[in-house]
Amino acid sequence: MSTDQLRQFFAHISRDPSLRGQVLKAVSADAAALIAQELGYEVSGDELLRFSGKSSSGVSVTKIQHPGEYH
Repeated sequence: MSTDQLRQFFAHISRDPSLRGQVLKAVSADAAALIAQELGYEVSGDELLRFSGKSSSGVSVTKIQHPGEYH
C-alpha cells in the first residue's frame, strides 16, 4: 500500500459525489477501504486511520470515536 494510492482515492472521491456519499456512509475505516479496493485502489482501513486528521484533494479524514469503543 502506498500513500499515492490513498491520495488517488481521495482525488476520485473529490470528483465523484456518489462515491463521496458511499464513503461517508461507511461504518468503519475497513468498510471505506473495501470501497476503495473495489475501485482498484490498494488502500487498507489501517492506512485510512493513520491518515486521520489530514486532508488531500479537499478530502479530510476524521476518526469518529464511538461510545464504548476500546483504545
